[in-house]
Amino acid sequence: MNDTLNPGLYIVATPIGNLQDVSARAETTLRSADLILAEDSRVTSKLLNHLGIRKPVAAYHDHNAEKVRPGLVAQMADKAIALVSDAGTPLISDPGYKLVRDARAEGHMVTSIPGPCAAIAALTLAGLPTDRFLFAGFLPAKAKARDDAIAELGAVRATLVFYESGPRLGKSLAALAQGLGEREAAVAREISKTFEETVTDTLGALAARYAETPPKGEIVIVIAPPGEAAAASDTEIDAALADALERLPVGKAAGEVATKFGLRRGDLYDRALALRSGD
Repeated sequence: MNDTLNPGLYIVATPIGNLQDVSARAETTLRSADLILAEDSRVTSKLLNHLGIRKPVAAYHDHNAEKVRPGLVAQMADKAIALVSDAGTPLISDPGYKLVRDARAEGHMVTSIPGPCAAIAALTLAGLPTDRFLFAGFLPAKAKARDDAIAELGAVRATLVFYESGPRLGKSLAALAQGLGEREAAVAREISKTFEETVTDTLGALAARYAETPPKGEIVIVIAPPGEAAAASDTEIDAALADALERLPVGKAAGEVATKFGLRRGDLYDRALALRSGD
């Protein structure tokens, strides 16, 4: 055990591109840790070499996590162990949450050293609403699963954020345009690096732009939330009330339909009474 850090697990955010983005606290933690867990030691070694840090590094990734996790958790009783990903904040579309869960279950200290995150950086670059957003990671590779995922997310009234690779970008954008319509969107890549670029347009236009020329680098897609839903017709409201009245008393039926369509419960109560009485 070292004399600088208490034993436990330290979740350390590292640069997503520009090595100068490493925080002083992240550097101090990595320099003082007894062991650094890396998704890919070859990637992490570049940062450690830049900082002049010589520490033991062990692999922790999807392929070995189940096997090595119990031993790592046991070591946290008297060692300070730092967890990093290849870039950015660990656990964001990366392995690690089970390590955090098990460390806490054993009573070990768990803390986060916050810092860069590609999803958040892209959100700030996109010029789209940021008051409510949903990070959806990578879309599935297979077309049917990808279309199902997009359909599931289509009604979410929030800005959507995805990670993507260059070779898959064109197909993913085309599928998003097909499933979500012509929403405003942004493609951000190489964030914080020399060739950083953020392109904004409709999903269809972006799909066309990248259809034949896949870009290089790490990519984030940011998509605007859906527009305001069209007001429900009287026929739709009455049908919903009739359905609710088969299951619920008048007051609860009015409340359920009011929530569904964004209406006032009081405005629907008399309407529900009339339908119940057959008027």
